[in-house]
Amino acid sequence: MKDGPGVAEIAALIGDPARANILSELANGRALTATELSFVAGVSPQTTSEHLTKLAQGKLLSVEKQGRHRYFRLAGPEVNHVLEALMVVAEKGPRRYRRPGPTEDLVRYARTCYDHLAGTLGVQLTDALVARGDLTLGEETFTLTRDGEARLGDLGIVAADIRKRRRAFARRCLDWSERRPHLAGALGAALADRLFGMNWIERVPESRAVTVTAAGRRGLKKTLGFRCPHRPDSASATPPA
Repeated sequence: MKDGPGVAEIAALIGDPARANILSELANGRALTATELSFVAGVSPQTTSEHLTKLAQGKLLSVEKQGRHRYFRLAGPEVNHVLEALMVVAEKGPRRYRRPGPTEDLVRYARTCYDHLAGTLGVQLTDALVARGDLTLGEETFTLTRDGEARLGDLGIVAADIRKRRRAFARRCLDWSERRPHLAGALGAALADRLFGMNWIERVPESRAVTVTAAGRRGLKKTLGFRCPHRPDSASATPPA
């Protein structure tokens, strides 16, 4: 074990509450500055800088410079996979009191998981693609069928181009709130990106949460035969189509 991967070191990096908050905030795939992350971490800017240095040295974060600013983001989707797995374990652990946030129901309903869709919406959309034969479910991945490739192509998602990317094509990602798999990998990212591009889904400001627009509800039903799940009353602004 001494010569094996530095599991203990990585776990220690993630295990600090301030660093865990930083990593969770970046799980939506965006890049943020140290100043923005200091509010999330709940510590001073100087302490935040120290945490960011450790996370970058541990290859959990990457840094991009733009002018005078430095932006931090997760080093890759594999870091997000670790965070999601830990969230699944945490959900099964002992319950601790935590004051609910104003967007908690929204996050559970629909959110970005790094660069793909998760929550009730992400899981049920994946289930719908499997049910109509666009995807088949394997132990660790999904397989895109010929029919699925054609139908997603009609939506503007070109599978041949996506397969050229240097990452898993259609990965299963265990959803921490639903505890069932949703579509991840390059295909999951392409699907989410297309839905954002058509303004069928929108980000909730200062949150990982995502909402489905009225046009999105109509479009998903027409093109994919998917009826969006009903949102919780506390989060609902638009009735289901």
